[in-house]
Amino acid sequence: MSTDTTASVSTHILDTSAGRPAEGVAVRLAARGGRTADWRELGGSATDADGRCKDLPALPEGTIHVRLDFEVETYFEKKQADAQQDAPANRDSGASGVFFPEVTITFAVRPGEHYHVPLLLNPFGYSVYRGS
Repeated sequence: MSTDTTASVSTHILDTSAGRPAEGVAVRLAARGGRTADWRELGGSATDADGRCKDLPALPEGTIHVRLDFEVETYFEKKQADAQQDAPANRDSGASGVFFPEVTITFAVRPGEHYHVPLLLNPFGYSVYRGS
């Protein structure tokens, strides 16, 4: 929840290769008070069945930059393992199919505003935008 002196952040992930929310992706949140300030790790969460993180930590007063780190490799490895149960001939192909093992998004915030940052994800690309 944002206040007059702080901003707030939420996110969700859509797996565009499946057209479904990405469940179980670990997301970490960090903040800093300026371009040269050190990043402060605030904690994290994991996406739920709707691909949403509803319990990200609050941002401290004075935050002007936020970083979201998405751990997507484990999600795609599990998805691939589940798919290979139906196609055992492909099990030993040797390729993990994960080009981006993690995605890091850094953005600027202003006190009093809420920032919803959706991640559109597939094994070989991603896109982000400021949602509402």
